[in-house]
Amino acid sequence: MEVFDLYTAEREKTDRKMIRGEPTPEGLYRLVVHVCIFDAEGRMLIQQRQPFKHGWSNFWDVTVGGSAIAGDSSRSAAERETREELGLSLDLSDVRPSLTIHWENGFDDYYLLTREVDIRSLHLQAEEVQAVRWASKEEIFRMIDSGEFIPYEKSLIELLFFRRDHRSSHTRNDPTGD
Repeated sequence: MEVFDLYTAEREKTDRKMIRGEPTPEGLYRLVVHVCIFDAEGRMLIQQRQPFKHGWSNFWDVTVGGSAIAGDSSRSAAERETREELGLSLDLSDVRPSLTIHWENGFDDYYLLTREVDIRSLHLQAEEVQAVRWASKEEIFRMIDSGEFIPYEKSLIELLFFRRDHRSSHTRNDPTGD
């Protein structure tokens, strides 16, 4: 049984919790993390969910995703999910999410990393992940169109690929240093 911490709209942790599968209480929110690992060629490591996994069975997804469990911070949840799903240890102690999206029941934190990963060395979590591979943005778009990839908005996928190399929302630095 997985238990999730609940947050206010301002993302302040409350003393309330919920169990996976229960509806999120009105006015409270939960935390979900996603890790998107890119290689030097600009491809994203993607994973295929198991056919027996509840929710988006057999679909391809971004590198890693999952709910923060009670006691997790966003970083510790991202590290834990990556270790559990791929057998890959990450140190995110100096990394903040590149993007946070607010959705009806919570917050989605996206960590965007560039790493060279030998996918043959990964230890996939048999309960959740059946395969991994590298994919370009265009390949992911085709997979969304063909119904093989979780139907994220293509603009989100575009943004993830763009933000992997751009850590600011500006096109250039302020020349005054402010």
